[in-house]
Amino acid sequence: MSGPLRSERKVVGFVRDPLPKVGSLSLKSEHAQADLEHLGWRNVESLDLLWGLSGAGDPDVALNLLIRLYQALEAIGEDARNELDQEIRQDEKLRVRLFALLGGSSAVGDHLVANPLELKLLKLDAPSREEMFPALLESVKAQPAVLEVEDFSDAHNIARDDLSTPGFYTASVTGPEAERVLKWTYRTLLTRIAAHDLAGTYPTDMRRKGGDPVPFSTVTMQLSDLADAALTAALAVAIANVYGEKPVDSALSVIAMGKCGAQELNYISDVDVVFVAEPANSKSTRTAAELIRIGSNSFFEVDAALRPEGKSGALVRSLDSHMAYYKRWAETWEFQALLKARPMTGDINLGQSYVDALSPLIWTASQRESFVTDVQAMRRRVLDNVPEDLRDRELKLGRGGLRDVEFAVQLLQMVHGRIDETLRVRSTVNALHVLVDQGYVGREDGHNLIESYEFLRLLEHRLQLERIKRTHLLPKPDDRMNMRWLARASGFTGSMEQSSAKAMERHLRKVRLQIQSLHSQLFYRPLLNSVVNLSADAIRLSPDAAKLQLAALGYLHPSRAYEHLTALASGASRKAKIQAMLLPTLMEWLSQTAEPDAGLLNYRKLSDAAYDRSWFLRMLRDEGVVGQRLMRILGNSPYISELIISTPDFVKQLGDAASGPKLLATAPTQVVKAIKATVSRHESPDRAIQAGRSLRRHEVARMAFAGLLNMLTAQEVCQSLSLVWDAVLDAALDAEIRAALNDPQKPDQPLANISVIGMGRLGGAELGYGSDADVMFVCEPVAGVEEHEAVTWSIAICDSMRSRLAQPSGDPPLEVDLGLRPEGRSGAIVRTVDSYVKYYEKWGETWEIQALLRAAWVAGDRELGIKFLESIDRFRYPVDGATQAQLREVRRIKARVDNERLPRGADRNTHTKLGRGALSDIEWTVQLLTMMHAHEIPELHNTSTLEVLEVLEKHQIINPVQVQTLREAWLTATAARNALVLVRGKRLDQLPTPGPHLAQVAGASGWDPNEYQEYLENYLKVTRKSRQVVDEVFWGVDSMEQREF
Repeated sequence: MSGPLRSERKVVGFVRDPLPKVGSLSLKSEHAQADLEHLGWRNVESLDLLWGLSGAGDPDVALNLLIRLYQALEAIGEDARNELDQEIRQDEKLRVRLFALLGGSSAVGDHLVANPLELKLLKLDAPSREEMFPALLESVKAQPAVLEVEDFSDAHNIARDDLSTPGFYTASVTGPEAERVLKWTYRTLLTRIAAHDLAGTYPTDMRRKGGDPVPFSTVTMQLSDLADAALTAALAVAIANVYGEKPVDSALSVIAMGKCGAQELNYISDVDVVFVAEPANSKSTRTAAELIRIGSNSFFEVDAALRPEGKSGALVRSLDSHMAYYKRWAETWEFQALLKARPMTGDINLGQSYVDALSPLIWTASQRESFVTDVQAMRRRVLDNVPEDLRDRELKLGRGGLRDVEFAVQLLQMVHGRIDETLRVRSTVNALHVLVDQGYVGREDGHNLIESYEFLRLLEHRLQLERIKRTHLLPKPDDRMNMRWLARASGFTGSMEQSSAKAMERHLRKVRLQIQSLHSQLFYRPLLNSVVNLSADAIRLSPDAAKLQLAALGYLHPSRAYEHLTALASGASRKAKIQAMLLPTLMEWLSQTAEPDAGLLNYRKLSDAAYDRSWFLRMLRDEGVVGQRLMRILGNSPYISELIISTPDFVKQLGDAASGPKLLATAPTQVVKAIKATVSRHESPDRAIQAGRSLRRHEVARMAFAGLLNMLTAQEVCQSLSLVWDAVLDAALDAEIRAALNDPQKPDQPLANISVIGMGRLGGAELGYGSDADVMFVCEPVAGVEEHEAVTWSIAICDSMRSRLAQPSGDPPLEVDLGLRPEGRSGAIVRTVDSYVKYYEKWGETWEIQALLRAAWVAGDRELGIKFLESIDRFRYPVDGATQAQLREVRRIKARVDNERLPRGADRNTHTKLGRGALSDIEWTVQLLTMMHAHEIPELHNTSTLEVLEVLEKHQIINPVQVQTLREAWLTATAARNALVLVRGKRLDQLPTPGPHLAQVAGASGWDPNEYQEYLENYLKVTRKSRQVVDEVFWGVDSMEQREF
């Protein structure tokens, strides 16, 4: 028998593959497996390489570039390929820098592929300033130039034979070859900087180890040094082009501005420069122009637009010329730009003289009268220049972006740097450190802001490196691939809870919100800390510094504002502590209004009036929207502010309910019912009407709040005000009749039914805040009562009601105007329907018939009101339409109104009622068209101007463009007229001249108060177009032929 049987059965079980799957390496490409095998990395010996590759920002791009890189080396020789492969395996630092660079910048990767032997340079440290200058100057074979300036004995050339400093050199290589070698050398040095920077955000975990983080300030300093060296080399080529072998006869200094001047440059950025020369002759100008051309072709865009007079100014000026310009002509932003000025190359001593001479002017710029206005305008323009759909993606100019931080820091420097010389630093981060150290910014706030700023700059650097392209724009939110790349390249890693992109987006939102609140952090918190009792180590401004800062923030009376802060927030009480917590944010909201000073005073008055109301400060603390809305009102509307101060409970209406703002929670029908119910509860007519007036005040305030906060349109405000008037008139009439019936000396039964007919804007439901009520009273005797007795009784009722409504009291009086009744002010106060009909038949004039176009029942007996309206329809809407004589009479009266009714001294262009293209023009035009066409179009039997305009458009009486022009002008003029009442507290029709009052009107009209000039220009433009339509339609309408549209 042969040997024992051997089992051939295989052992079945799970054997773990020691090599990670392609997906585990974050590789998405379908060729990834084949590419790794081509590199010879799909083996256990290459695990470090595989996991290292997976840490790249975009592993697929990095792998693709590695394939191309290996192929480029294979073209040189197999030894070159093998040498790189061994170095990557053995040198961890080289591996991390290479993978981080290839995964973070495809453009730099392309540079390495084109120059594969440069890979060895990644083993070196980042280039120093002393290394950059010789590298770039040697590339064009430069040597120190001879400087012979006859008219400027202080000319000095610090150029050295070892090429290690800026100064005047002359190049031996010129033309296209110079630009080629300069570009190559610059890109090589930039590659080394980028490799170390990207390695600093390469992930470190159990499978791989990243490089040492490179501080933000180190990277930006290296990039600024590289720019200095680059433009020094460009200057050497420019000198060779202009002077040849002749000595340089002009001391030219290149002044770096902007981020380069502050030594906080980006990877890809314009380099802003200014040129100063002694003498500023034609050759120095040619040299500067050549430097700009060569630098822009070889490195980056060189921009000299910050020079005096911008691009239209001389490219090169002498120091005296610069001084003369800045002393006489320079605007505030130009001094702000000088904060960053730094001698860069050329004659460094002349450049330093430039900085020393102009520096004192920078620190006195905040004393200029226009400083606050200029600063606010600049800040506004920053965001206005960014399209709305890009504001959340723009890292530089968008909401909570880099410019917000830089702008705020520069403003604080200009305000306080006049006295405190430690603030005279160029870098944004360095300035923030000094502001913290010197007590102008809270320590925690300052450090948080520095971290936020550096994080945004990190994202900016990564975006620019990817394509070596100037950009500040984040990928679109739905572009998940690029969001993932940006997050990984910036050092974010994924987890079980969230991806790397989600982690970055979450942190970015936090940072931007932090920056958006920087005005509170940087400006207002230190102000409050200067008046409250805080611990010894808390930041505290001196009273003088606090007042200086208040003035820079737009407060015209900083001493008074400081007193208000002291009164509100000083002391040890709980209320004072809550005020100190609230005021920084409240003051920032106030600074965005037309009158921050008045707003702060109003807030102090309101706080005093609400002192015993415990809910007041609690509501401001817990409901931020209440404080924001309240500050907008207090700083924009003195009239409504007084209403709030007299009744602090109004503040409760500024919050939000479950269904939306409380201001809009009450329906108009509820308001009408509430007024009538309240008035009916009082037997005394005085108390009843007083209660009605009080409710009207509350409703007017509610609508004013909603209008100021842009919750209601001008049309909605007018309709709501008209409804309130209707309800008050109805309730007051009932109260008078009830009181008359209860009087034992008077009949105990009503002798007549009374109806109130609204005329003018009341009839059209278009009342403004300051409008009175144009009405006519109609009565009808009850059965068994003589007409004269009924009329006499009705007159007594209506007279008594009018006088009670107009009585002086704490509530605004209600003026009931009867001027449109038959025979005007000399006619009977109350008439029967038959009396009205007989009058209009026999004596009615054209203007009285025209006034009937706006007649509508508003209060009293509804059936009687409708009977009256039906009886006058034959006068206002005649069967055959208005006669030519009536149309001519309307135009004649309008011409007389235009010539005689405008008040003395009024500006016709800005009078909202009788001005050019304003309310009167539009309403007369609409009424004339109604008189012409109402017999043909029943829909024109309407008292509303805007609704009639819709009918005119629908039936093509006038074209849609004309209708839209008239509608826009009516709404604009109405909003302006309402705003005038809210601002001045009384009925006014004339817009103020440009200045603080116009800013208030603009703010109350829903505009940014700082844009009051634009508001005025818009009003003039809209009304000018309206007047053109009025001229076409009103004055020539009877001769116009029906148009086809």
